[in-house]
Amino acid sequence: MPLASAAFFWHNGRMRVIVTGTVGLDKGPYLNKVQELAGQTGREIVVCHVGRRMYAESPDVAAGRILDLPLARLHQLRRSVFKDILAIAGRYENLIVNTHATFRWKHGLFPAFDFDQLARFDAEMYVCLIDNVDSLHGRLIKEHQVDHSLKDLLVWREEETLATEIMMLGCGLNRPDPPAKFYVLAIGKDNSTAPTLYRLMMRPDMPKAYLSFPMTHVVEEPAILDEIEQFRQAAGERFIVFDPADLEEHQLYLSAVSASQRGQKVMEVSVLGENLQFDVAEVLQVAGDIHAQIYARDFLLIDQADMIISYIPQLPGGKPSLSSGVERELQHAHEATKEVFVIWRPSVGPSLFITETATKVFKSTAEAMRYFEQTGYFSRDGKSFPVR
Repeated sequence: MPLASAAFFWHNGRMRVIVTGTVGLDKGPYLNKVQELAGQTGREIVVCHVGRRMYAESPDVAAGRILDLPLARLHQLRRSVFKDILAIAGRYENLIVNTHATFRWKHGLFPAFDFDQLARFDAEMYVCLIDNVDSLHGRLIKEHQVDHSLKDLLVWREEETLATEIMMLGCGLNRPDPPAKFYVLAIGKDNSTAPTLYRLMMRPDMPKAYLSFPMTHVVEEPAILDEIEQFRQAAGERFIVFDPADLEEHQLYLSAVSASQRGQKVMEVSVLGENLQFDVAEVLQVAGDIHAQIYARDFLLIDQADMIISYIPQLPGGKPSLSSGVERELQHAHEATKEVFVIWRPSVGPSLFITETATKVFKSTAEAMRYFEQTGYFSRDGKSFPVR
């Protein structure tokens, strides 16, 4: 994904960001990529890793065992590390604190932050990074000795997301204008969404768009998949995009259904370049949780965007590929008073349920991008792009 063009303002003020995520996420390489993007444009983003600092301050603790400490010492150690971060924060314009919002260990579930220190840090942005449940499982098997089930991973992710939002609500809404923002970002394949976090920090005037398009129903249509990919790339060049395809764990469920129909009890799935075995019954058991989180997460991504841009391709035979999921996303965006844009490719016209809720309907991606250019969506004044 290219970096933002010169048509947008650089962020020239202070930008402090809290980044959270569950165990098994491996946020380090992702944040390294964000730093590299800043370096390519002559900017600096400093990252303070709370976990690494806690280990550095407690050399007697073996790697991977810090959560085994008594809660009182763990709490004291975390506060000491964050106190050091507060002491150096004023030296840097752009600072990310990489931490957790929650811990779940032998002590049970407990917070990994203190409101008084967060309030002093005064972050402009709180970001919870997430990843596919199969990827989390793969990393935990390879790099951590953490007993878990797929259900655990789904629960931990939901807890981390909610706790990060509570961080923002507890400390960010009362800060001087503008209030702090809360975002959920999937890390994407090979940390592909690092440019999104970079833009949220350094190009906050760029309009934010949720991309909507059919997924499951077109997997056997390579020409349509190519159209959708071109749409995603075009939008990604000019918007901060929230793309539901960055998290694809529905595929894990579909694989389990197919395996079950073949009578398999165990299936093999490629995860992070390696083949891992999954218990088919366990995947099917958490199917409801996977689907519920997809449903809630896609609506959350719409809510954190300024608009929705939906691409509706034409199926062989001329019919529109308009899934129930896409229809529901369009309706949710309309009811949330977001701008609703539809790129309608079928030769048959859209129904009134599309035209009556859409801000504008286009015949092609190129036509849509010309419209956005001509009507000021890409203007230098981030607050000037049209709203309904």
